[in-house]
Amino acid sequence: QVQLVESGGGLVQPGGSLRLSCAASGSIYMNGAMGWHRQAPGKQRELVASITRGGSTNYADSVKGRFTISRDNAKNTVWLQMNSLKPEDTAVYYCSFRTFWGQGTQVTVSS
Repeated sequence: QVQLVESGGGLVQPGGSLRLSCAASGSIYMNGAMGWHRQAPGKQRELVASITRGGSTNYADSVKGRFTISRDNAKNTVWLQMNSLKPEDTAVYYCSFRTFWGQGTQVTVSS
């Protein structure tokens, strides 16, 4: 079993920044990609960014150049640095690893 716990969400003004963290625990070796997804009200959950154990990254077009995903394998932790936030980034953000999901953290971008 793997437990994923997100933190770092909150309310921020447009143009602001937030850094999300996801700490993984459990008895499994974290040898796969980890990802951040988000789900806005009335919309489907979408992939925001992912990172392999080796550090290869992938981003949704809507966040390229603004968001950065990073990972510390020794700490089983993944981060999502979000800059130049827009109101359309408002959503619940979820951390994922294989079939495991965190509980989500709310990000609200509003003036």
